[in-house]
Amino acid sequence: MQRILFCSLGLLVCFHSYKAAFLLETITQTCDVSYYAYVPDSLQWNRAGEMCKQRSGALATVSNAEESRELTKFLKSLNISQSVWIAKKVITRITRSSKTLILNFTGCSNTTHARLLYKFPSMGSLTICTLLRFNPHCSGRFTVFSYSIPSYINEFQLRVNLNQGKPVQLALLVHGIHGSYHDAFNYDDSWHSVCVSWSQNGGRWAIYAHGHAVSAAEGLNSTDSIGPDGLFIIGQEQDTFGGSFKSDESFSGSITELHIWNRVLNNSEISSMEKKCSLVSSGLVFKWSEAAMEIETSLTKQWSDSPCQESQTTDEECGIFDPIKEHSRLAKCNSSRGAVCQCRRERLGVFSLPKTPFFRRLNKDLINKPVTGGVGANSSWDKLTLLQQLTQAVLHKIEGSGPLLLTANDVLYLSQMMDVTPPARFYSAGDNATEVMVSIATNYLNIASLILEPRMASQWMGLTDDGVNVGPFTLVKTIDKFTEAFAEMLCTKGRSLSLSTKNIDVYMKWQKLSQESCNQVYKPSAVGSHKPSSSSHDELLIPETELQRLHTLGYEEVIFIHTHYNQLSDIVSGTKESALSQQENVKRTLPGDLASAIISATVRHASNPETIPVAVKYTLSSSQVEYSKRVIPVCAFWNFSLMHTNTSSWSSEGCTMILDGSSVTSCLCNHTTNFAVLMNYLESQWSPEEELILTKLTFIGCGASLCALVVTLMLFTVLDIPKSDRTSIHKNLFVALICAQVILLCSGSAIHNKVACTLVAALLHLFFMAAFSWMLVEGLLLWSKVVAVNLSEEQHMKYYYLIGWGLPVLIVTITLASAPSKYSADDYCWLSLQNGIIWGFAGPVIFIIMVNILVLTRVVVITISTAKRRSIMLAMGASPVERTYEQIRAAVKAVLVLLPILGLTWLCGVLVPLSIVMAYVFILLNSLQGLFIFLIYGVYNTEVRSTVNRIKERRKALNFSNCASSRPSSSVTNSHPVSFPLGTTPSQEEEGYACSTTLGPAVQEENSRVEVSIPCVPEIVENGQMSEGTHLDTEVRRGV
Repeated sequence: MQRILFCSLGLLVCFHSYKAAFLLETITQTCDVSYYAYVPDSLQWNRAGEMCKQRSGALATVSNAEESRELTKFLKSLNISQSVWIAKKVITRITRSSKTLILNFTGCSNTTHARLLYKFPSMGSLTICTLLRFNPHCSGRFTVFSYSIPSYINEFQLRVNLNQGKPVQLALLVHGIHGSYHDAFNYDDSWHSVCVSWSQNGGRWAIYAHGHAVSAAEGLNSTDSIGPDGLFIIGQEQDTFGGSFKSDESFSGSITELHIWNRVLNNSEISSMEKKCSLVSSGLVFKWSEAAMEIETSLTKQWSDSPCQESQTTDEECGIFDPIKEHSRLAKCNSSRGAVCQCRRERLGVFSLPKTPFFRRLNKDLINKPVTGGVGANSSWDKLTLLQQLTQAVLHKIEGSGPLLLTANDVLYLSQMMDVTPPARFYSAGDNATEVMVSIATNYLNIASLILEPRMASQWMGLTDDGVNVGPFTLVKTIDKFTEAFAEMLCTKGRSLSLSTKNIDVYMKWQKLSQESCNQVYKPSAVGSHKPSSSSHDELLIPETELQRLHTLGYEEVIFIHTHYNQLSDIVSGTKESALSQQENVKRTLPGDLASAIISATVRHASNPETIPVAVKYTLSSSQVEYSKRVIPVCAFWNFSLMHTNTSSWSSEGCTMILDGSSVTSCLCNHTTNFAVLMNYLESQWSPEEELILTKLTFIGCGASLCALVVTLMLFTVLDIPKSDRTSIHKNLFVALICAQVILLCSGSAIHNKVACTLVAALLHLFFMAAFSWMLVEGLLLWSKVVAVNLSEEQHMKYYYLIGWGLPVLIVTITLASAPSKYSADDYCWLSLQNGIIWGFAGPVIFIIMVNILVLTRVVVITISTAKRRSIMLAMGASPVERTYEQIRAAVKAVLVLLPILGLTWLCGVLVPLSIVMAYVFILLNSLQGLFIFLIYGVYNTEVRSTVNRIKERRKALNFSNCASSRPSSSVTNSHPVSFPLGTTPSQEEEGYACSTTLGPAVQEENSRVEVSIPCVPEIVENGQMSEGTHLDTEVRRGV
C-alpha cells in the first residue's frame, strides 16, 4: 500500500512540475510497473515463451479472478476474441488415439513426392514398415518408395502390381535385382500395414502384410550392403539420382507411419507392432515425422487420426486464456495461436529505456533538451508522438556519435519499441496520424540503415544478456511488422508512399483491382537514389493473372508492400562463420551463401487487415564468383519460424529458378515474403598446393606431348613411308591432338574475355572431340584388320573422314546452339558443368571408349591365341610356365601399345574423385599421351625404322658407288651390297622384310614368326594373301 502511494505521489509531482514538457529521464525514474504485451503471431507454446523472453518478460499468469479480469480487459481493448497462450503448468495425458501426417498422392504425377531428410549409413540389413491405402481405380506396376545412392540408382525399392479384381502384389528390388511379385491383401480402398525386411546374410528377404509374412526367401543380393549417403524418395522411382520421375510408375494413394530400422525385425516383433500399434525402439533409425521430410509442394498433406486406432501417445497440454468466457483451460502445446506476455519494467509512458551505455548517454542529452508533448501516453496519439520523439532522438545520437556504442541489447530494444505502434483503427479522424507515422517510419528506416552498415555488423550482432540472438533479420522482421501496420493506415487514406535510405527502400502502393489489372512491378533502382549499379537489374513482379484472380475471389482494394535491402549479403557473409561457431549444432538444411540483395513483397487487404498469398517473380543481381569455385544459384526466402531452431532459416519451399544468367537470377515463388538468391559454392576437393602441382604437371606434360606429336607427324610426312589407310588415320589423329594441345596451352589468356573464352572452349571441344573420333576410327580399322581380315579399306576411307572430322563439327554445333550464353564455364575456358553442357563432350567420349574397349578385348584374345600357337610350333621343348609367360607377355605388350592410340587412358578420369593419387595418374597419362605415341609409333615403329635404315643404306651405297667409279670394273662388280643373314641386326632384318625379292615366301613367313610386338595390320593382308595368325605376327614386327 505504501509503495502504491509513493508511486502515485511521484506521478503527481511529475504532473505538476512539467505541464507542457517532460524529460524522458525523469519519467523513467517514476516506478516499476507490470504490463501486458500481445504477440499476434501464430506460435506453439514453447515458441511463444521464447518471444516473451525476447521482450524481457514471460507468458502472462492468471492465478486469481483479478488477473483474469485485467487480462480480459486488455484483450478486449485490442478486439481480440481468440484464445491466447498463457503460463500454465504442462500436463501430460495418455490418449487412446493420435493425429498423424498422411500424404495423399492423387493421380499419377511425375512431381509429387516426399524425401526423407536422413543421412543413411551403409546397412547390411534393414526393415521398413508403413501404412498404405491404394487408389482403387489404378492398374499397373508402381513404386511405393525408392532408395538410390550416387553409384547405383536402383539400390532398394518396394514395387506394387495392381490389377482390378485381383489381390495386391508386392515385390522387392535390391541393388538392381528384382524379386518376384507375391499376393499380399485384397485390392480395396482401406488401409493396409506393410513391412519388408532384407539382410545381406544370404540375401534373405521377407514381405509382411498386417503382421503376417506373405512371402520370404533367400538369394536377393547377398554380396553388397545397402550403400550410404543415398536419397529415400516416397511415391516415385528414381531413374537418376534423386530425379527423373515417371508418371506411369508413380504411387497413387495414401501413405503414413513409415519407419525404418537398421536390422531385421523378427516375426514376433512385427506381429506385436501390428497388435499394439507401438514401435520397436531397438534399431529404429527413422521415425515418421513432417519435420524429418522434405515434402513437394503439390503433395497433399492431411493430419488425421492414425489408421492404427489402438495407438497410445503422450500429449503435452498447456494453458490458454479465452477472453470471451473469461477463464483459462488446457490445449495441446503443439497447436498454434497468439500469446500474451507479462513484462515488468521502469515505465516511460509505454517505453522503458534499457540501462546500457548508449541509452544512458541518450538520457543525458534529453535532460538538457526537453521533448515536447503530453505528460502521459495514455492515448494512441500520445504513443505515436512519444515514439516519433524517441526515434528522432536515437537517430540524431547515432548520426552524431556513430553506432559503435550499440550492443545487441540496444538493437533488440530498438526493434521491440516499434511493436507498440497501435493499429490504424485506434486513430481518430481528427488526428494527423499519417504525417506522424511517416516521420516515425523515416526515422526508423534511417536508424536501421545506419545499423545495417557492413562495417558495423560485428559491433552489435550476437547474444543479449538474456541469451537472445540478435542479427540483421531481427530488424527485417520489425520493419515487416511496422510496414504492415502503416499499410493499414494508407489503405484507409487511399494513398501510396515511397521511402528511401542508403541501404533500405520501402515502397507501398494502394490499388483498386479489376479484371483488367496489369502486372505490378517493383524496381528498386527506380525508387531509391542510393542504389549501386549492381542493383539495377533487381526487380519483383506480381503477374496480372494473380491480380485478376484476387479480383475474382472478391478482393476489391489491396495495398502492395515492397522492401529492398542491398547490404545484407555483406553482413550475413561476413558474420556467418562466427555465428556458426557459437552454435555448433546448427543444421544447414539449405546450404549456400547470400549472394544478392533481399527483396520482399506483401499484399494486404484494404478493408480487412490480412495478408493475401500470391505468386511472384523476382530477378536479383548476384555477386561475382571466385574463379576457384563452382556455384549453383538457389532461389530462397527467409523463414522467420526457423530463426530460433537449430536449422538454417533459409528455405526454398515453393520457389523454383526460371533463369540462371551470368549476373542475374530469376525465380518464381508461390508465396510472398523476403526473397533472395543463395549461391551454393562447390569447393574444390584439392588443396591450393595440390591444384598448383596438378596445373604445372598438366602444362609440362602437354608441352612435352606437343613437341613429341610434331616430331612424329614430321616423321610420317617427310620419310618415305609406304602410304596406307593406317598411316593416313595416324596423321589425322596427330593433327587433332596437336591443335588441341596448342589451344589448351594458350587458353589461360582468354579467361577474362567472355567471347574469347567461349571461342576457345568451342575450339577445344572441336579438336578434342576430333581426336577421340579418330581414336574411334583407329579402333574400327584395327577391328577390320584383325577380326575381319578380308575387308578392303579403300571404299571405307571416306566414311572414316566423315567420322573423324564431320561428327565433331556436328556435335559442337548442336551443343553451342543449344546454350550459347552458358556454353563455357565462368572460371575457365571449357564446357560448363552447371547446365549439362559438359555431356556434349562426355557422352560421345564414353561411347568411343566403350567401343575401343571391345576392340582391345578382341585383339588381346587373338594375340594370346596366336602366341599360344607360335609357342607350340617354335618351342616344342618349352615348359608350360614359359609358354604361359610368352602369352602374357604378348597380351601385355599389345595392351600397352594400343592404350594411348585408342584413348583408353581417359578411363582413369572416372576414379579421379576418389583419390589425389588417381588425379596425378590421370594427368600424367593423358598429358603425356603425345609422348607415348611418339615413342611407340615413332621411335620403336619398325616401319619408320626400316625407312630410316633404307635411307642410310642408300647413302652408303651412293658413297660406295662414287668411290668405285675410280676403280677397275671388276671392283665395281664385286661391290654389290651383300645380303645379310636372317636375325643379325634389326635394320638388316627389316630391310630383308621390306624387299620381297630378297627372301622367298617360306623364309618370309618364318621371319614373320620370329618376334611378336603388337597385333596390327600388314600391307600384305590388304591383298588377302595371309592368314589371320600370320598377318598378326607380321604386323607386330612393323609396329602399327
